[in-house]
Amino acid sequence: MDFFSAMNVSASALSAERTRMNLISSNLANANATRTPEGGPYKRKDAVFAAEQQPENGFGRALDGAAGRHVRQVKVAGIVEDQNPPRMQYDPSHPDADPQGYVALPNVNVVEEMADMINATRTYEANVTAVQAAKSMALKTLEISR
Repeated sequence: MDFFSAMNVSASALSAERTRMNLISSNLANANATRTPEGGPYKRKDAVFAAEQQPENGFGRALDGAAGRHVRQVKVAGIVEDQNPPRMQYDPSHPDADPQGYVALPNVNVVEEMADMINATRTYEANVTAVQAAKSMALKTLEISR
C-alpha cells in the first residue's frame, strides 16, 4: 500500500465518522421534539457503514500487487431511521397529548447517544493518528534519500 492509499483510507473513515457525529448531534438536539414536518415525534437516525474496494490506478496496482486488493475504505452506505416506537410519557397539559394524556416523544436515548458520541470521537482521533503516522513515515523516507 502506498502513501496515498493509506491517506485515502483514513480520509474516508474521517468523513464517515463526521457524518455519524452529525447524526448523533441531530439526535441529541431533537431528543424532545414532538412535531416534525412528516408528522409525529422525531425518529432517531443512524449511519450505516460499508467497506468498499479502494479505486486503483495502474501505478498503485503495480506497487501494491496482491496485498493492495485487500485494502478497503469505508463509506456511508445509508442513513436509516430507528423503527422503535416512540416513548410515551404522561403529560395531559402538553399540547401534543393524546386523549388519554400521553405524549409521544422521540425514541432517542440520551445516554446511548452520548456513548455513541464518545465512540465516534475516539474513532475519529484514531484515524487522525493513522494519517499523522503515514505522513511521518513518508517524511522519514524522504530524509533517507538525503
